[in-house]
Amino acid sequence: MDFLDPLLLARWQFGLTTLYHFIFVPLTLGMSLFIAIFQTVWYRTGEVKWLHLTRFFGKIFLINFAMGIVTGIVQEFQFGMNWSSYSRFVGDVFGAPLAFEGLMAFFFEATFIGLWIFGWNKLPRGIHLATIWITVAGTWLSAYFILAANAFMQNPKGYQMSTEGHRAEMADFWEVLTNPVALTQLPHTLSSAIMFAAGVMIAASAWHLSRGRNLDTMRTSLRFGLWAMIIGFVAVFLSGDQLGLVMVQTQPMKMAAAEAIFNSACGANASFSLFSIGTPDGTGEVWSLRVPYVLAFLSTSTRDFNGCVEGINDLNNLYTTQLFPQFADQVDGNFAPILWVTYWSFRWMMGFGLLATAIAVAGLWVTRKGAKRPVAGWMWKIAIWQAPLALFGILVGWIFTEMGRQPWIVFGLMLTQDGVSPNVPGWTVLISLVAFTLIYAILAVVEFGLIFKTVREGPQALPDPDDLTPEGHLKVDDVPSTVY
Repeated sequence: MDFLDPLLLARWQFGLTTLYHFIFVPLTLGMSLFIAIFQTVWYRTGEVKWLHLTRFFGKIFLINFAMGIVTGIVQEFQFGMNWSSYSRFVGDVFGAPLAFEGLMAFFFEATFIGLWIFGWNKLPRGIHLATIWITVAGTWLSAYFILAANAFMQNPKGYQMSTEGHRAEMADFWEVLTNPVALTQLPHTLSSAIMFAAGVMIAASAWHLSRGRNLDTMRTSLRFGLWAMIIGFVAVFLSGDQLGLVMVQTQPMKMAAAEAIFNSACGANASFSLFSIGTPDGTGEVWSLRVPYVLAFLSTSTRDFNGCVEGINDLNNLYTTQLFPQFADQVDGNFAPILWVTYWSFRWMMGFGLLATAIAVAGLWVTRKGAKRPVAGWMWKIAIWQAPLALFGILVGWIFTEMGRQPWIVFGLMLTQDGVSPNVPGWTVLISLVAFTLIYAILAVVEFGLIFKTVREGPQALPDPDDLTPEGHLKVDDVPSTVY
């Protein structure tokens, strides 16, 4: 292996920076929704604890939002620096949704998040509440445009080849935006983001409850987070099922690799693999533990237990001889991704989500009102340390999504090896890779430190009784001017 290979280093750099940036994205998507809900409840009821929850988790949201901006800027520069051949080939199509994300969605959310931060006690309460809901819409719209760009790489739609045949050109922007991969990725992404935000909320609440602080306020957020985790998992499961059907239709090799199905199978033979050991050359199976019929059921839109699933070897033959013979020599006749990465990332994705949800279910039981025993100290520790489980599931899910597409950078149109910048030496990519890794490590420490400081400080102290209305509600004039 050439450790100064520009392709290898460019892939590592893009993968690491993308995963690091995506640490912040789901927390922004999920936490913005929770804050909007808390502020809405406060607006409707006037109960002080909902205002405090809004402000407390609002601080965490803003810290994370700022860090996401810093790390996200780097992403788009890489397309021109390390992947210029790719950018020239599909920039006309791929760049359009990214441009909409930057010019419309990002500025949309940035404007209204500014109004929300500095609008306390300056805007009418209803207008101020609307700013956070518009911020939620902006963050979700931003996510959709980015997913639409990624969906083009998974399932190219809405393009036509140029007259000289050297680049893809935009033919139908609406078709790009309504790519079935993007339409199914969005609910899957948002529901997984809700799970991660819920995990952070559970951890922050458990930290205070384990120390006997802010009991009423933190118990409310704890129970909210536990329910949000479970609801998020149900949504992840349902949306993931639909995304799987689209994946079978658009990228059957990815599904075959995810299940280590080497030869096409039907019915009982189209089984879901719990554990599998393959041959060294990746063309056969040595031993596996499987559940009959499950994969056939999951992979067919008609939910047919006798349905069929295409295998890796049969798909390789189809790609090599009929669909993509012009690329066969470049990949040595093997269009399958790295099987062990695809196979295990798919399972780790599900495993982390199931574990986080199981903890949430247990948490609801042990913190119920009728519980006869107090929550043990070790239970609080589990509640605190479960925070990153959903995030781990999200990250390995993206590894599955992107690694399962290989060897394509744009499925059926361009191989990954053809997309790298031709005149960028490996040592320059290595220097930037090391530099970004160090900088991101420092930013990670700063991010965690700021969030932990915010969690440790907790919600501000409740106002004095004289500051409340006769109904026990906080006076509007006493609302601080910002969330800081």
